[in-house]
Order: sequence, then C-alpha cells, then structure tokens
Amino acid sequence: MTPALEPLRRIAAYAVATDPDGRVLLVRASTRSGTPGVWSLPGGAVDHGEDPNHTVVRETAAETGLSVAVSGLRDVLADMRSLPHRGVTIHTDRLIYEVSIRGGNLYDRVGQPTDLARWHTIEEAEKLRLRPFTAAALGLSAASGDLRPEEVPEFPSFYAYPGPDGLHRSQRFAAYAIATDPRDRLLLTRIAPGYPGGGRWHLPGGGTDYGEQPGTALIRELVEETGQAGRLIELLGVASHRDAASLGPEGYPIDWHGVRAFYRVIVDAPTDVIVKDVGGSTDLACWMHLSDVAALTDDEVTEVTAEALKAANLDG
Repeated sequence: MTPALEPLRRIAAYAVATDPDGRVLLVRASTRSGTPGVWSLPGGAVDHGEDPNHTVVRETAAETGLSVAVSGLRDVLADMRSLPHRGVTIHTDRLIYEVSIRGGNLYDRVGQPTDLARWHTIEEAEKLRLRPFTAAALGLSAASGDLRPEEVPEFPSFYAYPGPDGLHRSQRFAAYAIATDPRDRLLLTRIAPGYPGGGRWHLPGGGTDYGEQPGTALIRELVEETGQAGRLIELLGVASHRDAASLGPEGYPIDWHGVRAFYRVIVDAPTDVIVKDVGGSTDLACWMHLSDVAALTDDEVTEVTAEALKAANLDG
C-alpha cells in the first residue's frame, strides 16, 4: 500500500530536441532524485509568474549545457507521482515543446537532481527506464520508473498560499475550448461581476482536477458549465498570464498566475445554453456567430480568449 502522502500540484515544461541524426536529447535522474537512473526529457517546474516558454529554455540550459529556441508546442500531459521519501504525491501538468539547438556543449552535473545529458536514438530510448510522460511524448512504451498512488488524493481546485513577500499567490492550470458548431458559431461565456475580468467574454472551460488529463477535464467542464457535448479536435496552444494583485470574491489581493491550454472542440448537436453554476464565476453563456466574434474589441474579451482566437484564426 502507498502511504498517505501530502498532495501537491505543479506545472512544468519540457523540451523535445533532436539532432541531425534523429537522436533525441534525454537527461538522467541522479541519486538525489526520487527515481535515480531513470531518463526523461530535459525541463522542470514553471516558476510562479514565469512563461513556460522561458522555463523550457532555462531548464534545458541548466540540465544539458545547450541553448535552445522554442519552435512549437507538441503536447500537454498530466500525471501523478508518489514520492514517499519526501512524503508527497505530486500532480504535474506537463507542457511538451519542440525546440531547436542554438549552441552550447553537453556537460555532466555533480550533486544535482540530474547528472547526465545524452543523445539517444529512438531504438535506444525504448530500452531505457523512462519517466512515463517522456515515453508518452516520444510515442514509446518504455517501462515506468514512477510510483503511482492507488487513489487520487483530495486537493482543492483553487489553492492560495502565502508567498515570500507575504502576499497570497496561486498558480493554476486550466483548459479552455474554442468550441464551434455546424452553424459557424462560437460558444462563449461571460465572467460575472466581482471576479477578475468581470463583464468580459471568456471561453468555456476551467481548472482541471487533481489527477485529471486536460482534454478529459475540458469535455467534462463543457457539459457541466454549458450543457454542451463536444469532440476534442486539436491542441491549439498555451497561454500564460500573471496578475500580481488580482482581486476576486476572496476579498484580498492574490498574486495570480494562470497557465491555460486551449483546444479546438466541435459541438455536433448544439443545444440551448444553460449556465448551470448559478451564482458562480459565469453569469451568461451563448452561441455567437463568428462574424460577431471577430468584431469584439480587446477590452470585451479576456487575454486567454484573445490569444486562443488568434491561434484559431478567428480574430478577424
């Protein structure tokens, strides 16, 4: 039995880098880690307020000695990992980026959580002990090096904690939908007064639950929030925004950092939209024709909505 461990959540970003021979760059966990000898993609935790694009560049340089440039978003994955030696179970939302090498030289690290960085062919990688997210990102079926909990721990969907400056801070991962129907309409929600962005149009979706994959969470949220059943089509991108003193219904400022994945979703049989969470953060939801969506101004939509519309080529 896995012992009762404290649940934690974090967001992390990783690099898929290949060389001219098609080999992939991997790093090995050292004896200072929870899975010594296990290989993974280079990368690590997103600092509070940090754009994940910057995280993957910073962490890859620290772990491998190579400078990289982000060329695209490959996937977004989530997993749980129990670390009994630390007394925690961690849910990690992992952003997987394609990167290109700008320069530098591989080096080995001493006394750090990873100690080696090496290029491997896919055939070689298949034979290594890989972290599950690394195997999934590379399309491999390598043996897992992680300990997983038997049950999903309870963890609040919103969690704020005191930061080093005394101000409460919260880092939250969420998934949102560019949801369209056969009549060329987009499903939008409006943020209720008293919440950050109140009165602006927003995308359906929200924070993912502990242990939940983002795509699964989004389809669930779509039904729970608006009553619409959708099909997940593709990942469009990830937005990262920080509001250093956000004011919401909590009644006190929170240093808020939101990382949001947005997906294209098709609703084949749209129905009348009903806001099911009466009194919550959404006070209106509706289907809006794409011509009307294109006419919305920047101050009428949230930042993540504007970024998602641009990624989907629906910003006019």
